[in-house]
Amino acid sequence: MAIEIKHVNKSYGSKKVVDSVSLVIPKGKITSFIGPNGAGKSTVLAIISRLLNADSGDVLLNGKLLNEQKSADIAKQLSILKQSNHINLRLTVEELVAFGRFPYSKGNLKKNDRTFIDNAIGYMDLEEFRHQYIDELSGGQRQRAYIAMTLAQDTDYILLDEPLNNLDMKHSVQIMQVLRKLVTELNKTVVIVIHDINFASCYSDYIVAMKNGKLVRQGSIAEIMQTSVLEEIYGMEIPIQEINGNKIAVYFKN
Repeated sequence: MAIEIKHVNKSYGSKKVVDSVSLVIPKGKITSFIGPNGAGKSTVLAIISRLLNADSGDVLLNGKLLNEQKSADIAKQLSILKQSNHINLRLTVEELVAFGRFPYSKGNLKKNDRTFIDNAIGYMDLEEFRHQYIDELSGGQRQRAYIAMTLAQDTDYILLDEPLNNLDMKHSVQIMQVLRKLVTELNKTVVIVIHDINFASCYSDYIVAMKNGKLVRQGSIAEIMQTSVLEEIYGMEIPIQEINGNKIAVYFKN
């Protein structure tokens, strides 16, 4: 197993945002968290990555309690891209991506680090922007640079909170293809929070569905991409069509 979550709870005041969630995230797969806004998806991801502390419950990484592991050791196993990124420094794309190597280099980049940086920039199709400043890029280009930073960290587990934010269709597909490649070729474990259930359907191996802080469904694409299941999650009838072997949700209403 890769990541195991046991009876995790999180509240803000009287509002319970994560309600006794337990699940195992399979290793070497893409797992997508889906569900309505406010379902608790991003909070669970933040707890897994130790950006947030759970009120109760446990998270295990490779069978070891996360809160008993050193932050430096976790950073070499697990990387996360948050939904909102704010770095108060004027950095080029290359300098930003180089931050991904900090757990290894401590700021003293070596030849091996440069290789990971170059590969990540290439993966994200950012070579032409390598020396441009982040604040000069479009929203989509900036998002790709942050994902490249995460890839440069070269962890076995990659957590991405809504990685398709601000991206056009072409670059959304490109990023999902890269994530698929990382899993297929390098046996990475990728966990994403994603709003577009069709991207989840076409590129994931496993889907976790949350609603009102609770885990309501989890399973394979075939198990989750059903009209009855999606209605339970989203509260609306969503017909499913099979197109080129993919289960596509037709949720556009006339």
